[in-house]
Amino acid sequence: MTTPPLPRSQDAPRSLILGSTSRYRRELLMRLRLPFDTDAPAVDETPLPGETPVALARRLALAKAREVAQRHPQAVVIGSDQVADLDGEPLGKPGTHERAIAQLRRMSGRTVVFQTAVAVVCAATGFEQLDLAPVRVVFRTLDDAEIERYLQTEQPYDCAGSAKSEGLGIALLARIDNDDPSALVGLPLIRTCHMLRAAGISIL
Repeated sequence: MTTPPLPRSQDAPRSLILGSTSRYRRELLMRLRLPFDTDAPAVDETPLPGETPVALARRLALAKAREVAQRHPQAVVIGSDQVADLDGEPLGKPGTHERAIAQLRRMSGRTVVFQTAVAVVCAATGFEQLDLAPVRVVFRTLDDAEIERYLQTEQPYDCAGSAKSEGLGIALLARIDNDDPSALVGLPLIRTCHMLRAAGISIL
């Protein structure tokens, strides 16, 4: 899904907005050293009946970017969403200690694909791009004591699948396979850079 941007000679410099209040995505985007604002998208994240994790992540990333772009039509807006994919079943943010325990018990010893989608939208130019950065994660076999210690220490209740890999969650894992290291944290920066350049945002 791609609409070419206007040539830079016809474009005024555009502001950049991250359509998220996630501190993880904000910290990742700060690595690019670009000035940006944040705005929380008003998007219902409830999965649709029968919706796959890939479809859910892609739909929500684009919906978030579009919703914020409606309020800031002259800006370039980034939207992103991550869904943990366990054999085709979406696992979202646990929200509670009990749900996190249940998620980690289910993922113990198994491979989970973290589907991280990113969208870049500019309403003024009609620019839209959407991409997906899947990350295959193999979990160690975890006992209940390890799960409890991890949750008490990290409290990752706002992380998809309860796995905060940039923190103590790395100790839960046996292997990570991906082509965009930042994707597992919540914003695939390699793909984001590519789309921002296409939208007319100069990074370097």
